[in-house]
Amino acid sequence: MMRCPKCGDELRPVRVDDTEVDRCQGCHGLWFDARELERLRGRPAAEVIDDGDAKVGRALDGQTRVACPRCRVPMVRMLDHEQRHVWIERCATCGGTWLDAGEFRDLSHFWIGDVIKGWFARARR
Repeated sequence: MMRCPKCGDELRPVRVDDTEVDRCQGCHGLWFDARELERLRGRPAAEVIDDGDAKVGRALDGQTRVACPRCRVPMVRMLDHEQRHVWIERCATCGGTWLDAGEFRDLSHFWIGDVIKGWFARARR
């Protein structure tokens, strides 16, 4: 059983079409195994699987030392390459990606406002 890298609660599988991702039962963050995020991004699935409170996600986004729920190695924090206001955590070992509650919905909808948000995104350490 995998545990949430942010709040420590259990991750449970959620199936969308032909893909299964893992959702935290506590904070509702999402774990995508390698290439699952790219497969689902932009699909209507975001509204179904990312059912968490974005305020909770933003509060947990400040955690800078996050271990991969699969490998237990430290994940790398990085900006999303398309929406530079969204910070994600990626495992360099297994290729999995962690998104806090609300981030997958945000990544799945690209608006002109996202470009503007990217210009003013705060630098993080």
